[in-house]
Formats: sequence, C-alpha cells, structure tokens
Amino acid sequence: MPAGAAGCGGASWYALGSKTASGERMNAGKLTAAHRSLRFGTKVKVTNRRNGRSVIVRINDRGPFVRGRVLDVSRAAASNLGMISSGTAKVCYEVIG
Repeated sequence: MPAGAAGCGGASWYALGSKTASGERMNAGKLTAAHRSLRFGTKVKVTNRRNGRSVIVRINDRGPFVRGRVLDVSRAAASNLGMISSGTAKVCYEVIG
C-alpha cells in the first residue's frame, strides 16, 4: 500500500514475548503493530475513533486473525490510544511511510 492508503475497523492489543512474523522479538513497550498485508517497517498513523487519540506505529507482525479487526497493536500503542482497559477499539489508520 502506498503512503496515504487508509482503512478503518477494529483493533486489539497484545503483549506476548514471542517472536513476530518479521523475526524480531515482540516488545510491548515499543510502538508496533500487526497487519495482515502491509510491509514490515511500514509506518502507520492509528486513530481511536471514540476519543480521537492517535499514535504512529511500525508494522512488524502479521494479524489480526479475528473477523472485523484490521490491526493488533502493542501495549504501549494501546496505552497511547486509550484502549488498555477496553481491550479493543474502533480505529482508522493511514499509511504515512
């Protein structure tokens, strides 16, 4: 997807200690996310539609594999988006680089 490509849908967060699909270890303290098809290293601006909070994440994993979800974000990104307690949120995202 080129810069400017965008989408909306559900997001959840995860904080596993396992390796990601890109081969790096999952670090819940970094601003990263999983997407089904965006290239690893792609920077994406994610906005929580309920509260308007945004964060920029780097794609480093594959998923989510739940219908209706477009992103799985790290715990740090979820904290910035204000979705830790809810576990999920409706978000929109835009590829920025």
